Amino acid sequence: MTSDFRAGFVSFVGRPNVGKSTLTNALVGQKIAITSPKPQTTRRAIRGIVHRQSGQLIIVDTPGIHRPRKLLGKRLNALVESTLGEVDVIAQCFPAGEKIGPGDKFIYDQVQRFTQAKKIAIITKIDETNPNTVIERLAEVDALGDWEAVIPTSAVAGTQVDELADLLIEQMPLSPQLYEETHLTDESQDDRIAELIREAAIYGAREELPHSLAATVDDYEEDDDTGKLRIYASLIVERDSQKGIVIGRGGQQLKNIGQAARKQIEQLLGRKVYLSLRVKVLKEWQSDPKHLNRLGF
Repeated sequence: MTSDFRAGFVSFVGRPNVGKSTLTNALVGQKIAITSPKPQTTRRAIRGIVHRQSGQLIIVDTPGIHRPRKLLGKRLNALVESTLGEVDVIAQCFPAGEKIGPGDKFIYDQVQRFTQAKKIAIITKIDETNPNTVIERLAEVDALGDWEAVIPTSAVAGTQVDELADLLIEQMPLSPQLYEETHLTDESQDDRIAELIREAAIYGAREELPHSLAATVDDYEEDDDTGKLRIYASLIVERDSQKGIVIGRGGQQLKNIGQAARKQIEQLLGRKVYLSLRVKVLKEWQSDPKHLNRLGF
């Protein structure tokens, strides 16, 4: 390790669905954070670790800053607040195809309170629009505030992802290595599996469901006959009517969720699994402190 090795923490912020989690996964080179087109998908401060010869980048992928309506929302905002108060760099993301709006300005103003962190602007999803629009967005974002740097990227196409990693590492303090090279995330296996199940459910859910969905891993069992790992897990909703939506007619919707989640889990674990899913109702769990504590929020 060289004497100019740098290591530190960065958090991506931005409006819902600006590509924060996709960017995290692209930088780490592995699926760490689940993604979906629905807002407020991320609920935990997920750490992904990027290793380079020049340094180490610890990405804290936080829930989006938003105006909360329930206790869960308040707790997620508190999580964001505590995270942003400790990172070395805050990178605000702006989608290339959308003009800066009140939500972007609200987040920018919130971020200025964290004076310990350097501020970077990232223009995301440049593959989804034309070069002229990207140039327009770069100028608009540059004029918004005083940034250490403004960089356009596409996590999906891999455009300027390595350059972004190098840029972020340059902003980090001189530091010894914080994690072993083999370490890619702080997330436990249970949490990663539960999140993959929730992701599969979100993609198949109706609009009113995503915020009401949670997932837990309940037990594991080795199946000696098939050599598969049996995973017993639960999808949690707030109302009986939602339980019916998740299960679907003849159980088809739950079967689809299980099949989609199983493929991702097998990729994560590198082995065949049997996934047993059930749906549980925890009445108004997003507003109940006991339920939130049990679910790890």
